[in-house]
Amino acid sequence: MLSVSFHFYRELNDFLPKQWRQREFARQYPLPGSVKDAIENLGVPHIEVDLILANGVSVDFDYRLGDGDRIAVYPLCESPDISPLTRLRPAPLRRPRFVLDCHLGRLARHLRMLGFDTLFYRHCDDDTLLEISVSQRRILLSRDRGLLKHGRLQRGYFVRATAPKLQITEVVERLQLRHRFTPFSRCLACNGLLSAVDREAVLQRLPENTRRYFRDFFQCTDCARVYWKGSHYQRMQQLVRELAAR
Repeated sequence: MLSVSFHFYRELNDFLPKQWRQREFARQYPLPGSVKDAIENLGVPHIEVDLILANGVSVDFDYRLGDGDRIAVYPLCESPDISPLTRLRPAPLRRPRFVLDCHLGRLARHLRMLGFDTLFYRHCDDDTLLEISVSQRRILLSRDRGLLKHGRLQRGYFVRATAPKLQITEVVERLQLRHRFTPFSRCLACNGLLSAVDREAVLQRLPENTRRYFRDFFQCTDCARVYWKGSHYQRMQQLVRELAAR
């Protein structure tokens, strides 16, 4: 029987029972399995892990546990000054792109509002989401731990919050997106790019009050949806300012 001690740092504790959070704890194993399997059996998706130290030495997910091992597990940006390091996440994307599971529709709209290329389908099975994430190099955002534990997945994040505004605040902070905003450049409905359009070209599609009070319009190049700077725009501007300020 193997005895192994674990210590998880920062937000990785969100996945652990209260009695194991922010402290070292021991687990018993009949056979020397991989550290990846052990971490995920404790409830932490591998996709959220950036660094593992076994007895002070950086290791990868294939490391086989040994009796008396002390395992320290770190998320992104929580790395002590020790080398050599084995980074377990792929290099950050120069332009973050996303695909979201079917429970995160409001978050998808918020990400599009900030200008991020964000795919969202109301009905999409797990295999399809995984294929999109891997083949298109998109970050998979989900509240399904099981989905994020899939071995093929390279980029993903478990969204902790349930309220839409808290979700976008969390994702912006955890994924360090604040300096990558290009607000109001994408269609909230379909993710297409927006471009300025002549008022006369869309006049017949506009409500009467909109035709009377507004002069500047934008249209989605994919679905042809028309946007203007009404009261909804003012509310969204305020949210963008709040997110940028944080």
